[in-house]
Amino acid sequence: MPSNDARTLLHTAVPTAAAGAVAAAISGGVAGGKGALGAVVGTLVVILFMGIGLVVLQRTARSLPHLFQAMGLMLYTAQLLLLFIFVAVFKNTTVFNPKAFAITLVATTLVWIGAQARAHMKAKILYVEPESDKDKKSENSGPKS
Repeated sequence: MPSNDARTLLHTAVPTAAAGAVAAAISGGVAGGKGALGAVVGTLVVILFMGIGLVVLQRTARSLPHLFQAMGLMLYTAQLLLLFIFVAVFKNTTVFNPKAFAITLVATTLVWIGAQARAHMKAKILYVEPESDKDKKSENSGPKS
């Protein structure tokens, strides 16, 4: 993974994990141990889903740049649907507090999206590939007609 991609992933995962820790503390105070566990599970699900999505989207941007926008829209739609499915599947669980899980899922998703938008705005990504020295030398030493 190129350093710019790793930096983006780091700048999105760390604030999300911090928001999850705050949510776990609040949920633990309000709903006890099951609330804290629900918040931790919700945070892990968001970091896993959104992290995989970010990696897939970055690879798509490199290999198939013409599909980047469509892939991004499809990916975010699929991620939101999967998160709704997770909430629906675990709404009656007794392992952890489903309300803390759902609230944390929504909150950390919003934090991830905000952090990702901030990371992309701060990143210095070239939209035009500059010519390298090799390209300039090959043009200058090529056959002249």
